[in-house]
Amino acid sequence: MTDGADSGDHPWDSAARAAALFAVDPHGLGGVLLRAAPGPARDRWLGWLARLLPQGPPLRRLPVGVDDAGLLGGLDLAATLNAGRPVVSRGALAEADGGVLLLAMAERLPHGTAARLAAALDEGEVVLERDGLARRFPARVGVVALDEGIGPEERPPAALADRLAFPLDLEGLPARDPDPALPDHRAVEGARRLMPLVTADGKVAEALCAAALALGIYSLRAPLQALRAARAAAALDGRVVVLAEDASLAARLVLAPRATQVPATEDTADDPPPDPPPTGEAEEGSADPLDAPPLDDLVLAAAQAAIPAGLLALLRAGLAPKGSTSQGSRAGALQSGKGRGRPAGVRRGSPKSGLRLSVIETLRAAAPWQALRRAEAQDDRIQVRRDDFRVAKLKRRSQTTTIFVVDASGSAAFQRLAEAKGAVELLLADCYVRRDQVALLAFRAEGAELLLPPTRSLSRAKRGLAELPGGGATPLAAGIEAARLLAEGERRRGSIPGIVLLTDGKGNVARDGTKGRAKAQEDALAAAQALRGAGLPALLVDTSPFPEPAARDLAEALGAPYLALPRADAATLSTAVRAAAAAPARQAA
Repeated sequence: MTDGADSGDHPWDSAARAAALFAVDPHGLGGVLLRAAPGPARDRWLGWLARLLPQGPPLRRLPVGVDDAGLLGGLDLAATLNAGRPVVSRGALAEADGGVLLLAMAERLPHGTAARLAAALDEGEVVLERDGLARRFPARVGVVALDEGIGPEERPPAALADRLAFPLDLEGLPARDPDPALPDHRAVEGARRLMPLVTADGKVAEALCAAALALGIYSLRAPLQALRAARAAAALDGRVVVLAEDASLAARLVLAPRATQVPATEDTADDPPPDPPPTGEAEEGSADPLDAPPLDDLVLAAAQAAIPAGLLALLRAGLAPKGSTSQGSRAGALQSGKGRGRPAGVRRGSPKSGLRLSVIETLRAAAPWQALRRAEAQDDRIQVRRDDFRVAKLKRRSQTTTIFVVDASGSAAFQRLAEAKGAVELLLADCYVRRDQVALLAFRAEGAELLLPPTRSLSRAKRGLAELPGGGATPLAAGIEAARLLAEGERRRGSIPGIVLLTDGKGNVARDGTKGRAKAQEDALAAAQALRGAGLPALLVDTSPFPEPAARDLAEALGAPYLALPRADAATLSTAVRAAAAAPARQAA
């Protein structure tokens, strides 16, 4: 593990190192967020982990849609009814104490369940309260969250992801590459015994914190996890002191995938060169790897070199998601539903207004009181009262509507429309899975026209996109106004709208239809501010040959990310749209 500073490692080498470090300290490192579809690549990594884990601690799979009783433990209904007294059973967390939990389809984990799982990871135990008494079960586990989401908008809850040290992305990696060198489980057992003795110099912690700040990582857990990973790397090498290569490896595996900005570079071209050290001083100082070269620069360089290429491109474009979003303000979010949806727990209530009675949970709530109630009623039948009623909570995944607003005026209109058509068709492929919709508005001449109403039908989209008009003046304000009205209508119908505006930002037709560039620009900015005031997320794509100040001003008025794509191809545009859809809805300033 001593070659961690090498920034040119193959992605499989980094994945193997993460598996080895996690096997050394599962609970201390929290876990691994493994983004990969079911298949050979994911099975390969899980096979490595199974071989690395020492014999004994369980590797337990957590069922999809597990309830609180299954996760934390709770009242055993059958045993309670038979015994006539409360009987508490242990949940999956307590059963996996000392081992690893495999969490399938983590992107669909309800936020409440994620919060309870995060609390157990923080405390290392599960506390069950019953009849005023608290029972504690140890639950020192690590979690491998299997993220099978599609696109940047489908991610596991932030409360859980923030506690997992290693974000790994195996998408696109060939599963037939030769296996990297892995330690055996005996080496992992030795590292576990050595781990409590490993110490880190204060400079290591400072360097990891500085790297996190430079990368735009503001969670305090990330540098702490990186420090823990550096200690695990040292223990796996049989050392009790963390070296620079351990810190660099930790920065690459823990910090780099979490970056939200490209580190700023300082211009040192005008600085005078440092004075050379006296003879013999360089040799003496080089004995300490924490002093030469500067550890802060070494760790940050290692992390920056390990930022995934796709994430780096989005960071430079300013489109990477900046943080978690609330359940109600992101694409694919879960919304409460009465009549339809998938189960998301229970609550106290009466089965009315379309709510469904949960019979099992109702009996579970009534079970502890049966001995007392039977004695009062002098009746051996099960006694269920109104306060025992539990109704099912249902959640349904909301759909999004991406509205393309295309400037169809001028000589370049046909190129813009062709790229919008390609992006719409690419996004429609994802819509079949996410059940989202796409719409297309074009503005030219004196107004805006809805060419493709919100749809996820591929055949309908192709028919609507077959012939698109182009040429004429640029009624920019009319296009923005039409997009706002359409988006507000979709929001009233329960969809989450997002607007993608393709234009050079230079309108020449005012809202009332009169010609004149000054009045047209004033109306366009006013329409943009109204759209921003409505809390509608947007993305502006500048399609001019060179970045236009007018387009930047329009993006600022919209409160939208600005993306300069003079030669925007459909694939690049589609990627940018999906990244922007993951951002939270922007509220009025």
